Amino acid sequence: MNRLKTRTIAGALLGSTSATLLAGLFAATLATPALAQTDLVMSSWLPPRHPVALNAIKPWAKEVEAVTEGRVTVRVLGKPLGSPPAHFDMAKDDVADITYGLHSFSQDDRFTKAEVGQFSFIGDDAIEASKAFYQVYMEDLDAEKDHEGTKILGLFTHGPGLFHNNQRKINTPEDFAGLKIRVPGGYVAGLMEGLGATPLFMSSTEVYEKLSRGVIDGVTFTYEALTAFNLTKDLKYSMTVPGGVYNTTWFMVMNQAKWDSISAEDQAAIEGISGLAFSERVGQAWNDADKAAQTEIEAAGIELYAAPEAVLSAVQSTAATLESDWAAGLPEGYDGAAAIERLRTLSGVAQ
Repeated sequence: MNRLKTRTIAGALLGSTSATLLAGLFAATLATPALAQTDLVMSSWLPPRHPVALNAIKPWAKEVEAVTEGRVTVRVLGKPLGSPPAHFDMAKDDVADITYGLHSFSQDDRFTKAEVGQFSFIGDDAIEASKAFYQVYMEDLDAEKDHEGTKILGLFTHGPGLFHNNQRKINTPEDFAGLKIRVPGGYVAGLMEGLGATPLFMSSTEVYEKLSRGVIDGVTFTYEALTAFNLTKDLKYSMTVPGGVYNTTWFMVMNQAKWDSISAEDQAAIEGISGLAFSERVGQAWNDADKAAQTEIEAAGIELYAAPEAVLSAVQSTAATLESDWAAGLPEGYDGAAAIERLRTLSGVAQ
């Protein structure tokens, strides 16, 4: 009886101990967090086959998953969650986790300092222009303050902007007069007005309809935009100047709270493929697209020509006035003239 009682007591104790151990292990499992999984949504308004969407934005999104070992994923939507001009506020207000767009689409003065990358003669290479813009805006002009409420993932430009129209070749400065020209806002709107044309603001996706219906006579666009937005049948003349008639500046941003929810390890991994690295990626996509588009433009019968000397001088004169006015209008503490000079030095443009 004593041995039986001893075994019974020992068994009860062992069972109690095992139960306690199992309970402890279960509790520890619940207390230990699993690897965080963050699924992000990016609103994308460029056509899905646009070279920048296809060769820069989507590859970046895929690489986010790779560098975070699957802990962070980015789903690029096939259709946007709002109009192109709304995209910055969509990220800031958490309508979408990640967005991209043009600073000039905002149609207010919140991104005035971003105009440093929109001027004429910024560069003929989208990689160097994008990298220069990122460095100057971030380091000299406090880009993070302008984009408050979001995490900056990329700042970049496109390739050199051209002047396209279907009415006449621009042989003299007077030939700009009366032409209704689509602009993306920002600096180039002032440039067109200063040269005598009538600037009309609209986003890229509106241009095809307006041009084909004769609402506008031409556009300020890159080479690739003529093919990306199917405009080659409705244009006859494309004018270039060294370094670009103008440029546009772009952002790619994430909602700040969403960014803060990502682990420090994964934040570092994402930053490694963003910023300057993204400038290079998107710049290469634009360079390749511009090169391919030039062949299609010529095949379509559009006359591609360099601005005559008198026209180039008019662009230079108007641009100089606008640059000076911009620099003078910046808040105290910002040296706009020095920022422009540094950007052109970094992008390899001699002025």
